Amino acid sequence: MATMADVARSAGVSVATVSHVLNGTRPVLPHTRQAVLDAVDALGYTPNTLARSLVTSRTRSIGLAVSAISNPYFTEILQGVEAATLEAGYSLLIADPHDDPAHERKVVQLLHERRVDGMIVAPSAHPHDLVAYLGRHEVPTVFLDRVLPEQARFDQVCAENADPMARLVTHLAGLGHRRIGLVAGLPGLSTTSERITGYQQGLAAAGLAHDEDLVVSGNSESVGAERATAALLSLSDRPTALVTANNAMTIGALRALRREGLAVPDGIALCCFDDFAWADLFSPRLTAIAQPSREIGAQAIRVLLERLAAPDRPARTVRLPCAFVHRTSCGCPEDRDQAAGPRPAEPDGKTEPSAFPTLSALPEKGTAS
Repeated sequence: MATMADVARSAGVSVATVSHVLNGTRPVLPHTRQAVLDAVDALGYTPNTLARSLVTSRTRSIGLAVSAISNPYFTEILQGVEAATLEAGYSLLIADPHDDPAHERKVVQLLHERRVDGMIVAPSAHPHDLVAYLGRHEVPTVFLDRVLPEQARFDQVCAENADPMARLVTHLAGLGHRRIGLVAGLPGLSTTSERITGYQQGLAAAGLAHDEDLVVSGNSESVGAERATAALLSLSDRPTALVTANNAMTIGALRALRREGLAVPDGIALCCFDDFAWADLFSPRLTAIAQPSREIGAQAIRVLLERLAAPDRPARTVRLPCAFVHRTSCGCPEDRDQAAGPRPAEPDGKTEPSAFPTLSALPEKGTAS
């Protein structure tokens, strides 16, 4: 196997110059840098990352612990993380904590034992052991999507939650709805509490009273949302509009509405937090809040790299804005359909609205998050 010394001889430079080119540790003249890269390519040189980590105490790897990677929202976050990690010259190790505090603590320890330089974690609803471990070992960490307001020593990256949720509620109230139900997420998550706060703020802004019977927990997953929606529909004075707090729960809610024989939006209006690629392919099309999921992932990497470069700087929380995507499941006609932000990518080719699947044509299983 070619060595760094072989590359240096071929390029006519010192071993130190080769090291600076490969590690980006010092500026090198463009023609010298190109000579080194040409020699690397010609000789098939592969850097010994293990040996380098022994010298630098860095592995140039990042650990990612995110539950429900199969969820389209977290899949897009993963894409953002992966692209930014690769661009920075780091490798990525991924683990799924399954939203279980004990398993969460275990997988984070395993990632730490692999000597990752830092971690990005979407914490569970009860992350006490996780926080204690990260703090005790002083692991550079960015909390992703779900923030811990009381943990000011950690960097955190998430989307806005309260204001976008309030926007959905005030939109439905503006259409004349006075009984607006909420299928909320897993208790204990910051996303759940913040979206409930936004729901309450939206009711207050519209001059509507808060009725606790209209707020049910779908536990952030499809099956739970199906049961929660059925409970709302069993009320003697049931809601005329419904807001779901994530994409998996939207699927469960739609399944419950289908079972009840309620058409959207004529039988009940529907808005959802989380947009997804096929939300625009139903008829009616789903009015939604679109989170900047890929940018959340990419931003988390940037913040972590800043932490690695300056370990003593103050921790910060970065919140990214969401977009209100106005479609027709809320009850607005097609001619009022406007998006106040980017839509998910559409499939190749155009399909007439009459050929779109209806809301009753749903898969039998949803994706939990």
